[in-house]
Amino acid sequence: MGAPLTIVVPVRDEAARIAEFVRDNAWADEVLVADNGSTDGSAAVARGAGATVIDAAGLTIAGARNAGADAARHEWILALDTDERVTPLLKEEIPRLLTAASATAYEVRRRNFYLGREQVRGGWGRDWIVRLYRREHRFINTPVHEKLGSVAETGTLAGEIDHDPYRDLSHHMAKMDRYARWGAEQLWREGKRASATDLAFRPLWRFVKAYFIGLSILDGRFGLVTSLLGAQTAFLKYAHLWAMESAERRTGG
Repeated sequence: MGAPLTIVVPVRDEAARIAEFVRDNAWADEVLVADNGSTDGSAAVARGAGATVIDAAGLTIAGARNAGADAARHEWILALDTDERVTPLLKEEIPRLLTAASATAYEVRRRNFYLGREQVRGGWGRDWIVRLYRREHRFINTPVHEKLGSVAETGTLAGEIDHDPYRDLSHHMAKMDRYARWGAEQLWREGKRASATDLAFRPLWRFVKAYFIGLSILDGRFGLVTSLLGAQTAFLKYAHLWAMESAERRTGG
């Protein structure tokens, strides 16, 4: 039996790498895959690798994480994505921690990699996330950048999670557009609209914050590219929001 916790991972069309993910996390007693409407056989591949699989079609990523926690065998949940890997130190640390946990949730540093290089500056260089928690807690149901709801007191883990979200630049561009659209849809539901200031200055501030304040300028072309791409993501979100307003005007909505 592995460590007495359940690793919950939301999955959509990840047949190419879900088996490796399940095998890599065999140190935990249960890996639970919340399948979010896959059409490539991800669920069957995950079951074949030894994971528990539930149907989470139609849910947000946050909703899939919460559904996985509800179905988990264990009280403690480690929330991961298929592009994240638990470092050896964290694998050793968590089982010891669970025998005498002093908090109900723990934050961990995520090391972010881009095209094979770790981002040590900019916004992603200081990326702390709450991912280990008792299942009484819930992720806030937002379409992107979901976070665990407020916790009275969190502990801190020494081990880390490695995050390598993009296969190449084209993959990054496709994910940028998808996440920007989801973010715009959330803003639209909240009644917000894109002003000229949003379109012009939010991307500029995103760049300044990463490149100058976050010191990505010290990373040469790598820092310039990653900072500009971050600014483009901000622009795309508000451009999508503007496009939704334009479409509403055309249709008389």
